[in-house]
Amino acid sequence: MKRQFILPVFTGLTTAVLLSIVQLMVERPVILFERFIPGAGWIEIILIAFYASWVSSNMQDKSKQAKWRVRTWLIFSVVFFSQLLLGIIGFDRFLMTGELHLPIPVMIIGGAVFRAEFGFMPILFLTTVILSGPAWCSHLCYFGALDAAMSGKKAAAGRKWSFSGPFKLSVLILVVLVALILRLFNVSVLYTTIIASVFGLAGLGMVFFISPRKGRMMHCIHYCPVGTLVNYIKFINPFRFRIDETCTSCMRCTSVCRYDALEPENIKNRKPGMTCTLCGDCMSVCRPGSFYYKFPGLEPESSRKLYLGVTVTLHAVFLALARI
Repeated sequence: MKRQFILPVFTGLTTAVLLSIVQLMVERPVILFERFIPGAGWIEIILIAFYASWVSSNMQDKSKQAKWRVRTWLIFSVVFFSQLLLGIIGFDRFLMTGELHLPIPVMIIGGAVFRAEFGFMPILFLTTVILSGPAWCSHLCYFGALDAAMSGKKAAAGRKWSFSGPFKLSVLILVVLVALILRLFNVSVLYTTIIASVFGLAGLGMVFFISPRKGRMMHCIHYCPVGTLVNYIKFINPFRFRIDETCTSCMRCTSVCRYDALEPENIKNRKPGMTCTLCGDCMSVCRPGSFYYKFPGLEPESSRKLYLGVTVTLHAVFLALARI
């Protein structure tokens, strides 16, 4: 088999296997087509598997990786929110459980703490971090896709906010403390939902009004507690991203990094910042080819393709399954 076909075949087959397990093992139909026509879930699985192969085939080219990442991420967000809208107006087959839930990332953390249970979303979130590190923040989060779209095509010039780290950590701690207090005082679900909604609306305000002005993903970088948690726990995943000594410090990479991970001090130290999501956008503009993925026992290019295979598979599976 020619090497250029290995990644698309791997991605397509893995996607098909994972979705087939869901189709066979879950009692209530989860695959969307299956909810409308018995047996049609297999057609959707085949279509999603071919889609995963097509995406990974295009992303093999380093110069196209950034473009296809943004495209597929936005596709996922549009599909997710379209199904949510259809669910809201009464088509409950487009909802995972048939009931509406608050679709904001903070609920992954706050909801689990408030309910004192490790439900589906926290498990799904941690699984993605274990498999693909911080790809949640650059390929899978529906809020992140909106933030990326609103922040523009290139990162704006200027230094990052020096207080970003402490602020982000403070927001995460505050979310956990508020959820604990609400649980301790047995506050009703109605009031906790209102509080979470205010938090979510503030995040959307950053997405639509601040990110476009700053040319950076301000919600994801400075506000989202899930993103902060990813920054700290992503190292349980073996994938790493490095800068080698061929770097000329031309700073072209800074113009495409919207995660504040490639500031001058990061380039000088030859190490991306903590907010790096392994998105690989910088590789498309680096003329010396100084950026590379690292995985134990593999060469850089093999590491990159393995990362793409895992991440695109997760994206395709999420595309088929991610609903409220």
